[in-house]
Amino acid sequence: MKKITYVTGNWAKIASAKQALEPLGFEIDNVKMETPEIQADDVNEVAIYSAKWACEKLNKPVLKNDSGLFVEGLKGFPGVYTHYADDTIGEDGLLKLMEGMENRKAYFKESIAYAEPGKEPVVFEGITRGTIATEKSGTYGWSWDFIFIPDGETKTLGNFPDEERWNFWSVDMYKKLAEYLKTID
Repeated sequence: MKKITYVTGNWAKIASAKQALEPLGFEIDNVKMETPEIQADDVNEVAIYSAKWACEKLNKPVLKNDSGLFVEGLKGFPGVYTHYADDTIGEDGLLKLMEGMENRKAYFKESIAYAEPGKEPVVFEGITRGTIATEKSGTYGWSWDFIFIPDGETKTLGNFPDEERWNFWSVDMYKKLAEYLKTID
């Protein structure tokens, strides 16, 4: 069984990785550590850099992610600046920016990068599509959960408890990673 260390403190990401990878023979543990977050035009670049850095520090195979909320009507903003936008303008600010906008389509892009010592990282993506609500709603979750409505739903993620909410997120990137790992072992 190949062991992979997920460098994150996010329980939902760890649960998703375990659900997708452990049945295929991969053991997932995790380490919560700060990694450098470069300024880049794409979340893939951020994930790759952080994975390589963490792999070198820990000297073992690691998984690192980066994600962003991309709003079509705002030309992809906040995108790679999602964390910064959350810390500065938050959901209220994003809703203010979107006042009167008809195009409320949005998606979360999550990139996971896998790195092994002495090798270049590889990256895989998952996309969760939806729309931005016109007002905040819900009591579960945090941040964008209160304004993001996943495709096929009529309520924001904030209206779903943890055990339901995390099921809306794409796990495609973990499936792609598993396929890749099978080819290199």
